Amino acid sequence: MPTPERAGPAATSTPVEELHRERRPFLVQVTALRKQNGATRVERREGLIPGLGAVSVTVPDDEPVVLDVTLASSPGGITADGTVAAAWQGECRRCGGPVGGRIVAQVNERFAPTGGTERDEEAYPLSGDELDLEPLARDAVLLELPLAPLCRDDCAGLCPTCGANRNTESCDCAPPTDVRWAVLDALRDEDPPI
Repeated sequence: MPTPERAGPAATSTPVEELHRERRPFLVQVTALRKQNGATRVERREGLIPGLGAVSVTVPDDEPVVLDVTLASSPGGITADGTVAAAWQGECRRCGGPVGGRIVAQVNERFAPTGGTERDEEAYPLSGDELDLEPLARDAVLLELPLAPLCRDDCAGLCPTCGANRNTESCDCAPPTDVRWAVLDALRDEDPPI
């Protein structure tokens, strides 16, 4: 098996390639990789993906997404195996306070050539000798973002009556009552029969 070829920021590149990488950091030239089945190459790419988020959790537009994968050539296209990492921020689902963290998503995906009579619905498109890893990075981050983050596991949330943050202050509000249970509450308050 051939040894992996190292690529990414540490690899030597021309000024034109550097400019292209700055504009489209997740676009990889795979001409040499596709010429030999079983060939592998390690790619580390880092760039901004604006508008990345779901509901109340986002990856800040100024925070880079880091993709670290091994690309392997096969007769059906190219596979990408590795990790995607990004910092995220959002609001606690209980108290509304700020919360953030870092996610690392494992990826193992295929890229198949576009066109032809058969289309592989399970694979990302591979157009010519350029491999765009941005859709892979975007999907991996979106699937890994927490849906309902908490600032801490024991977050007490907000008082439903006065709105006080029960993590930092206490209030004297009585627990809310539900009128649908009023009859049962009255039975509980009665003296038990003798």
